[in-house]
Parts: sequence; C-alpha cells; structure tokens
Amino acid sequence: MTSAQIKGVQGSIAALVTPFRDGLVDEPAFRFLCERQIERGTSALVVCGTTGEAPTLDRRERTTIIRLAVDVAARRVPVVAGVGSNCTASAIDQAYQAEWLGADGLLCVVPYYNRPTQEGLFRHFLAVQSKTCLPVLLYDVPARTGAGLTIETIVRLSQLPNIAGLKDASGDLDRMAQLRRHLGPDFLLLSGDDATAAAALELGSQGCISVSANVAPALCAALHRSWIAQDLGKFRFLRDLLAPLATALFIESNPIAVKWALARLGVIQDELRLPLTPLSLHCEAVVRQALDGIVFHEAEEAARVPFPRSCLPAATAA
Repeated sequence: MTSAQIKGVQGSIAALVTPFRDGLVDEPAFRFLCERQIERGTSALVVCGTTGEAPTLDRRERTTIIRLAVDVAARRVPVVAGVGSNCTASAIDQAYQAEWLGADGLLCVVPYYNRPTQEGLFRHFLAVQSKTCLPVLLYDVPARTGAGLTIETIVRLSQLPNIAGLKDASGDLDRMAQLRRHLGPDFLLLSGDDATAAAALELGSQGCISVSANVAPALCAALHRSWIAQDLGKFRFLRDLLAPLATALFIESNPIAVKWALARLGVIQDELRLPLTPLSLHCEAVVRQALDGIVFHEAEEAARVPFPRSCLPAATAA
C-alpha cells in the first residue's frame, strides 16, 4: 500500500466556503474563517473544493485562497487544496500551483461530465500524482461527477506512491466497510458526507471532510474526539445534535445553505456566484431551526476546546 501521508489529516476537517464581497474574494472574512476553524479544534483545512465554489474561481483567486489559508494555518494544521478538473492537464497545473503555494496535500476529484471508464479514471489520477510531490486524496462524489470509482480501481490507485487516501462522498456505508477491509489500516479513509459521518467512523473511517464544520467546528471536532476516546455517551449525543444541521445544509445545492447559515452568524456575507442563487425563502425556516438547535452548544464546546492554537506568541496568548 501507499506510504504517502498528510500528517494531521484526520477527525473533523473543514471543507471551507469561499466568502465573496461585491464579487471579489473577501480576504479578511476568509482569514477569520480559517482562524475560527483552527481555534475550535478542526484538524485540517480544505480549500478550493466543491463547498468553496471552485468551478467559479479563476487562477488568481485560487492563488489568493490557498496562499491565505497557508499563511493563517502557519503549520498549525495542514492545508489541503482542491485540484479538481475534467481536464487532466488542468488538474496537473492546479497541483503545481498548490504545491508552489505551500499546500500540504491535494484533493483531486473524479473528472466530471466526460464520464471516463475506470481505466480512464486510473490514468487521470496516475498522471496527477506523478507530477507532484504532495500526497493526493482521491475524491469520489458520483452525484456531482456522473462517474465514480469502483472499489477495484480505488485499491489499484492505493498502490501508487503519492495516493494517500480517499474522500468518499458516495453515501454508501456498505462500501465504506468494504473499502476498509480491502485497503488496510494505513490508507486514509475519510467520509465526505456529514449525514453518515458518525456511522462511517464505526465502519473504519478516520474522519470527515465536513460542510457542517463551517457552522459548528467545535461540535464536529468534539464528535470525532469522543469517538477516539470511546466516550460513546457524548459521541451519540453529538451525533444526534448535529444530524438536523447536516440535513438542513443540503436542503439546496451546497454551499447555498451553509453560506446562508454563516451569514446569519455574522461570519460572512451571504454572497454566491452564478449559477448558484441565494437560499429559497421556503427553505430558510428549516436551516434557521437547525442553526438555533446548535448555536448554544457550539459556543459551550468552543469554550472548552482542549488545545487552543492561537497564532499569537505564547507570551501574549490569552
């Protein structure tokens, strides 16, 4: 199996939104988002992914976002950059860019729209991982790409030197169990589905690349810590507490609802790029109710995060 690893990528990993203001990347808001995640226990930052509206970002904006995340993280947590494209050459170019900017790993999505065969998928990932020194996480999300990796292809890819793991957003828990049996303990297996993230831990997942963590980073981190500590009472409480939020955030296409929720919290502007449009009025009550159900608990959990990682010097950190 592969020896590639992204140190520290496990537990709750935030798939960060990209905040916009007046059509441009809102750099102060993005810095705040990154710092908030780190201070509340998130183990890694994923940028320029689906939740970050990557298809709408140009090269300059991708540079800005990755650079900012690397700067704010300051080696406290790893930064994983999305490099998805249905053009292999473009994915490789994005991988070069992320590596040069200091990312710690890459998240490479299955090529979308052109529906390659399994051999085509294998060759795509083979080409990307051969052109970078960074560890690569495969990203399988058939509902968005129109094609998916089979277990056999994932096992084959796991033999490549720079393939470190998989973000499985298929929502198929039976497949999660099969993957763990086939891939062994060293291959990083991550859920990409908040609704089944807790169940995936029981089947061998080592964490979740999470949309919900944008809104409730402390609670999502605590869920994973409680599983590791086998504090099953707290684990089940947090699982059930977070379930309505996970459902509500996907009431419309991601990241429509999560950006609306973050705007309600005063964290970012509720601004998306076309073809995404603001949350429909009839959906607002559902997201608001889910948000109301976790706000108090998130603040309470954030106050007792066990390892504060402020960027202030040790002598002045409060």
